[in-house]
Amino acid sequence: MAEQLIECVPNFSEGRDLGVMKQITDAIESVDGVTLLDVDPGKATHRTVVTFVGAPEPVLEAAVRGGKKAADLIDMSKHHGEHPRFGAMDVCPLIPVSGISMDETADWARKLARRLGDEVGLTIYCYEHAALSEDRRNLAAVRAGEYEALPSRLQDAKWKPDFGPATFNARSGATAVSARDFLVAYNINLNTTSTRRANAIAYDVREKGRVKTDDGTPSGKPVLDDNGAKVWSPGSLKCVKGIGWFIEEFGVAQISMNLTNISVTPVHVAFDEVCKKASERGIRVTGSELVGLIPLAAMLDAGKYFLRKQQRSLGVSDAELIKIAVKSLGLDELYPFKPEEKIIEYAIDARSAAAGKRLVDLTVKGFVHETASESPAPGGGSVAAAMGAMGAGLATMVANLSSHKRGWDDKWEEYSDWAEKGKALHDELLRLIDEDTESFNRIMDAFGLPKGSDGERVARTAAIQEATKGAIEAPLRVMEVSLASFEVIRAMAESGLAASISDAGVAALCARSAVIGAHLNVKINGKDIKDRAWIEDVLARAADIEARAIAAEGEVLEIVGGKMA
Repeated sequence: MAEQLIECVPNFSEGRDLGVMKQITDAIESVDGVTLLDVDPGKATHRTVVTFVGAPEPVLEAAVRGGKKAADLIDMSKHHGEHPRFGAMDVCPLIPVSGISMDETADWARKLARRLGDEVGLTIYCYEHAALSEDRRNLAAVRAGEYEALPSRLQDAKWKPDFGPATFNARSGATAVSARDFLVAYNINLNTTSTRRANAIAYDVREKGRVKTDDGTPSGKPVLDDNGAKVWSPGSLKCVKGIGWFIEEFGVAQISMNLTNISVTPVHVAFDEVCKKASERGIRVTGSELVGLIPLAAMLDAGKYFLRKQQRSLGVSDAELIKIAVKSLGLDELYPFKPEEKIIEYAIDARSAAAGKRLVDLTVKGFVHETASESPAPGGGSVAAAMGAMGAGLATMVANLSSHKRGWDDKWEEYSDWAEKGKALHDELLRLIDEDTESFNRIMDAFGLPKGSDGERVARTAAIQEATKGAIEAPLRVMEVSLASFEVIRAMAESGLAASISDAGVAALCARSAVIGAHLNVKINGKDIKDRAWIEDVLARAADIEARAIAAEGEVLEIVGGKMA
């Protein structure tokens, strides 16, 4: 079972005194098992968004310590900023990352809410998936009237807090705790200083929209329904909240949005829609900024979206897709966009204390030298995966070159599809370079287990067998993926750019060699497996893959030879 990992994104009502925020984040980082990923302060909003990840127990402890320190240091009676707020630790959402469901995360959020109320003395409301009543699911409803409305709201039995004191605390205010899907806080910059015009654009696009009036103008009389409630005209984007504001720090107005479901409205769709609505009002979008972190998939989807509009191949590296996304969205207008800090998967890899140096991060020279060193890893399995990745990479290169060939404009999408298939294959093979070495290390760890008692010996033997199966499954997967790459290699040999026909031939050589090399690793580890039925099935599958790879290589080389003759 995958390790349970959750993300916590508390927002603190302090964005100007970095010394205060340092004390709060120090409290968070004092908990073992928690990795601080991002601290994003805003002067105009007077708010800092903090992001950290870990297993549920340490994350809750870190949130409690951060909430306590915020209550000690932040005085809400003196707070003023552009962003809606009602507490020192204003919101504290938990987001499932891996190995944990939303329902489980909601349970942890309620445990956190109780601890913040009982141990820190904060007034707590639960919202979204952690809400204890339907009328508190929406944060806007929970935070209505903001800090200034708390004294009167807390006297209303309807708004009794879910946890903590029901009396007004002028220093700490109230805190909203939730479990929610990944939310992207995204601001779009405009070439205007007018908050009113920025708000107009925000109302055009946000899901809630604006109040309908009798004459269709902002100054008109609101239209009411049969119950006397105002009728709203929805905006053009689903799962989007938004307001307009002026950021004095940068001298521009922004549309500040929360994208609450980026599978419904991705960042690039929100950006283009704001561009359209702004243009209709005589305003230009000049760029945008991310507050906090964003999933890698969202950035890759944005890069592909803008490449598709240019009729360019989508099968390029992740780094190139991210670069296209950053430039197209203007994410580097206000300050440099650093993928290792702003993309959640990269930030976890870069900052996790458990993350060591990966083989795929080495230079070619470094990889060769590490292979040649006295260390037993990387060995033949990792090198086989590297050869397979090179083969799939060459085939992808031919597809990308073919997609951009002058005169083949009507074929760009066909070759782009091949390039995307090739990219997926070489990306998996790159991952398997380290997986093979890690599986070897797991065997070594298993051999190092204690064996002083009968129970320890039994557990050690079981661990060795399980680790050895893993050391077989990794090269077997290298064989499977390398064989799959022949589909792209053959297609490029048959119809790809003629000038790159030799590259398709070399790709076939790499793929076949990867299969044979990985097969050797399957066989050498197979002799230590006691489950004979399992290993015999694996060996039969591996032998079939090798035979098919050798045949596929021969077919490709025949095509290549014929075209080079």
